[in-house]
Amino acid sequence: MEAPVDDHRTTPRGLFSLAELTPGTIAALAHRSAALHRDPHAHDRPLDGRAAGILFTQTSTRTRTAFTVGALRLGATPVTYGPGDLQLATGESLPDTARVLGAMLDLLVARTAGPLDDLRTLARTGRLPVVNAMAAEEHPTQALADLATLTTVFGDDLTGIRLLYVGEGNNTAVALAHALAAVPHAHATFASPTGYGLPEAELKAATRRAGTTGAVIEQIHDLDLAPGHVDVLYTTRWQTTGTTKPDPDWRTRFRPFHVDTRLMDRWPDAVFLHDLPAHRGDEVAADVLDGPRSLAWEQAAMKLPSAMAVLEWTAAPAR
Repeated sequence: MEAPVDDHRTTPRGLFSLAELTPGTIAALAHRSAALHRDPHAHDRPLDGRAAGILFTQTSTRTRTAFTVGALRLGATPVTYGPGDLQLATGESLPDTARVLGAMLDLLVARTAGPLDDLRTLARTGRLPVVNAMAAEEHPTQALADLATLTTVFGDDLTGIRLLYVGEGNNTAVALAHALAAVPHAHATFASPTGYGLPEAELKAATRRAGTTGAVIEQIHDLDLAPGHVDVLYTTRWQTTGTTKPDPDWRTRFRPFHVDTRLMDRWPDAVFLHDLPAHRGDEVAADVLDGPRSLAWEQAAMKLPSAMAVLEWTAAPAR
């Protein structure tokens, strides 16, 4: 497979937002993920001899495991950090921490409680590649795994795919909007309760990208307005990791966006995606999540090869 196009002409290269990658790079990373899913040994250990920092100050099952195991399989030695392991917990500044990590590590995968700009600070000050393993604004590696999962059903060419996202316009939804905006003639509809949709700036950015690819990115707040044809129905848990909702009655507002068999039956040929963890009975009914049309577990397994694809690309020398 041809290597993904290098989007960054300066070193180090990192993955912060899919909005910053070309459509060709997004597609190449998704295809590489699928290829590594089919054959986990289809690489020459490109990270052999490197030290990969794995910094997670927020809970994680799939993403942390995927990047740790992915680093090992690609030949790197992972150095893992939890929320209280670095001197950040005692008041050391982020730039000072970045300088130390950059002097010792070859790359860093990070999920922190701070904004995306914190990850940029780590990369810029530490002068090392940094992978966004989920920030408050976006979860880009999740969307790459999602695209790779869809290729297992619809083929490598996702042109024209139609997806309905139901639930909060959270960091997973933002990444999905940027990813699908890069797919030619894709049609992505984001259905959220009023006040809980995609951030306006992210929606505008994805819509601008969509204008160059023939894709459509739209937002609705009433499922009666959902498209008549959908290939994929996607949801996430209503309470995003590390966040709370100020409205005490928020569950009442989200209830119409519960995914059950009645909703799925509106699109009898659609597959179901969920980025997990799931709260059965809240955002999704158990018989949908565990049913024959659900790809949630294949989607979870795809996190490992997608992590490997991202690590491989991030650690590659700029050309």
